Amino acid sequence: MCGFVGAFDLSSGGQPIAEGLKEELRSQVLEMSKRIRHRGPDWSGVYTGENAILSHERLSIVDPLSGKQPLVSDDEKIILAANGEIYNHKEIRSSFEGKYNFRTGSDCEVIIPLYKKYRESGNFSEMIEHLSGIFAFALYDSENDVYLIARDEIGVIPLYQGWDKAGRYYVASELKALEGDCQTIEEFPNGHYLYSRDEKATRWYNRAWESYDAVKSAPRATDEHGEVINPSVIEKVRNGLEAAVKAQLMSDVPYGVLLSGGLDSSIIAAITQKYSKKRVESDSRESAWWPQLHSFAVGLEGSPDLIAAKKAADYIGTVHHEVHFTIQEALDALPDVIYHIETYDITTVRASTPMYLLARVIKSMGIKMVLSGEGSDELFGGYLYFHKAPNAQEFHEELVRKMSKLHLYDCLRANKSLMAWGVEGRVPFLDKDFIDIAMGLNPSDKMNIKLPDGKQRMEKWILRKAFEDMLPENICWRQKEQFSDGVGYNWIDTLKKMTEEKVSDAEFARRENRFPVNPPKTKEEYYYREIYSRLFPSDSAARCVPHEAGVACSTAKALEWDAAWKNMDEPSGRAIAGVHDKAY
Repeated sequence: MCGFVGAFDLSSGGQPIAEGLKEELRSQVLEMSKRIRHRGPDWSGVYTGENAILSHERLSIVDPLSGKQPLVSDDEKIILAANGEIYNHKEIRSSFEGKYNFRTGSDCEVIIPLYKKYRESGNFSEMIEHLSGIFAFALYDSENDVYLIARDEIGVIPLYQGWDKAGRYYVASELKALEGDCQTIEEFPNGHYLYSRDEKATRWYNRAWESYDAVKSAPRATDEHGEVINPSVIEKVRNGLEAAVKAQLMSDVPYGVLLSGGLDSSIIAAITQKYSKKRVESDSRESAWWPQLHSFAVGLEGSPDLIAAKKAADYIGTVHHEVHFTIQEALDALPDVIYHIETYDITTVRASTPMYLLARVIKSMGIKMVLSGEGSDELFGGYLYFHKAPNAQEFHEELVRKMSKLHLYDCLRANKSLMAWGVEGRVPFLDKDFIDIAMGLNPSDKMNIKLPDGKQRMEKWILRKAFEDMLPENICWRQKEQFSDGVGYNWIDTLKKMTEEKVSDAEFARRENRFPVNPPKTKEEYYYREIYSRLFPSDSAARCVPHEAGVACSTAKALEWDAAWKNMDEPSGRAIAGVHDKAY
């Protein structure tokens, strides 16, 4: 995981940028790159070409000594700046044996020979489909004076694009690198690539499961009464996730796991412990770099997550660390949190603040990579509002909507909160192959159906069933707690009370004049927006933030499922009356 800034000026009809302007632009790009050095504190590199400048800030996880970037091809004509991890890089490397001379051990270098293979056909969708990982990259082909920009399928890795007043094109790992230098800023769309000879970005990631018709007849694991009739479906879920975790353990530095005590993080921790004794990069012949697996939990003193995480850690056998924070410490951190996460979305700010504080402690202990449980709720319908889904089609279509928005919320939070301190987060639930397994399940197996005893089946039942032998019962069947709730209910309650007092009725009444782009819907959002606007004053920056009504992390469309939600706009899971044990 790293950060990069790329600047391209291909509008000069083949004429290189004048030397004086080139030096000026190089200095500008270096300044832009410094704004995201927290993402890559280990090394800085820059390439200056005729019509392109690439600056890279490196966080070294794989091949710390020789894998610095920008990477240069064996013929020195292709330059690559990449952010992320390519988990199947060894497999791709072996396919180019004798055809390409690799210059580093970097997992990202495999992008270069893949580009060489596909540039003539221009089939970059097929090229990128070969990559299994989380990534955003900018590649410049100096021989042909073209560039290729791409982002992973879900958008786990952030990427922004912008244009300056002269029309030059920029890409950067975070918005802050572009703010003030670009007239227009947009998020680069996830699952897309942009080739400079094309007019617009092209979607490379397409899946049949995006349509309900493709999954409605998939094999069932259970019958209409919830009885297991096909255990092989459940086994497929288990095997797929274990394979994803194992693949993502490649690391040449110490790593750990985030453990909230909820189902998702506990499963990831349990699987990680299974493989953590040996290095997966060396076919399990060598002992792991870090002799014991360390787990980390954060919360207010006595919070639900801390209690549950301790139980899970004791059972799994990790070296467990509790990080306690106070309300005042979290409130003091809000401006820094909003600067790093680059959003004023209420859910994201609430959840990012404890994660930001936790990441600082993790980094202080020498750990540079952690595995986390993001993505499970979007794959399996884990949010409590899914209990109100009227039928399997609505359930599945909401999952597809949630998957399409992950890059705006959970992925953004996890990546930027951790990378604020130079800690890489990996998300095995969002492994490309496992996504296909989970989203290809029959939606009826995921729904919270009524059981013969009259009770409603718990959310994510099929996932719980797949791993019930690896977890204590009270963790495996623990009710869903959204992260911002689980760290301690008093955190959210204090934020709502504090912002109600800080933002006057008069200020809130004038919100549309103060913020004509995405006017805040609540005083809490207004408060965060004030901080955001001081840090990122442009209208372009404001438009990069999602602005959608919802309840307990639902999309706006799902508000139609319950008439009581019509006038609600509260992201906490406690808003779901009759489902959450502590509903409002």
